[in-house]
Amino acid sequence: MDSPFPLPPQPSDQYRNWLDLPLDVTSSILQRLDVVEILTRAQMVCLHWRNVCKDPSMWRTLNMGYYVDLWRYMPYDLRKICRRAVYLSRGQLVGIEVGCFCDENLLKYITERSRELRYLGAVNWRFSISNKGLSEIAANIPLLEKLEISYCFWITEKFLEAVGRSCPHLKSLKLIREVYWGDPFKECDIWAVAIAKNMPGLVSLQFDGNNLTNEGVQVILKGCPRLQSLELRHCRYVTMKGDFERWCSEQIRDLQFHCFSDREFEGMLEACGYYDIDDDSTQSYIDNYDFDDFGFVSD
Repeated sequence: MDSPFPLPPQPSDQYRNWLDLPLDVTSSILQRLDVVEILTRAQMVCLHWRNVCKDPSMWRTLNMGYYVDLWRYMPYDLRKICRRAVYLSRGQLVGIEVGCFCDENLLKYITERSRELRYLGAVNWRFSISNKGLSEIAANIPLLEKLEISYCFWITEKFLEAVGRSCPHLKSLKLIREVYWGDPFKECDIWAVAIAKNMPGLVSLQFDGNNLTNEGVQVILKGCPRLQSLELRHCRYVTMKGDFERWCSEQIRDLQFHCFSDREFEGMLEACGYYDIDDDSTQSYIDNYDFDDFGFVSD
């Protein structure tokens, strides 16, 4: 008589061997882990996974930009891990984003071994890099197409000039920095001149949080005739009104502009502890403050 209850599944049906997965499927699964997880855990699971993790195709793109202040407290040396990942790419690396643990030596290591690099992202780098070092780094990546630099104080016009000269295929540039209230004519318009003179092939440009002025915008639009997208965010000294706004709209297919309202600006200053928003002397405080004390302005 047949049992009314179904038989339990046979072992061959209940368990599947991960080693039987096709190589491309295993690789796709492991690539969903971050770089640290792959090199400190996943590759230790078994010999098969270790061999998969040695495949250069696993390391064509690297994202290590999300390690901000926590990197100092991690049990791993992120610079060594990044070097290992670049080494495993065997020259096939096409895109990398690196966080604040990156220094000049690591950046040179990355670019010297990644001549096919198309995308470079720098996030919150705290270490200074010499102009000579920046020029050498730019010369190592002639195929670069997209550059994004966020909250890195070492950016100078010399670096932008070097990138423009060494990377003729550059199409997209994003520069994001801490908002500060310094001289609008000192630094960012010099950046604009460097971009206009050395990056005529730019298609997309984004400025966020700097002291660019209308004159700087004009210089860029005249020097970059292929520019199709321009995004200006938190650029307090740019005034998109009247004839200037119409002229920019005629030059750029995709023009996006967002500036601080007075309330946003006051809220930021209050949050940073620079002044009391209820103080009657607020405007006088701003007008007479020595903004060079912020230390952002290069000599």
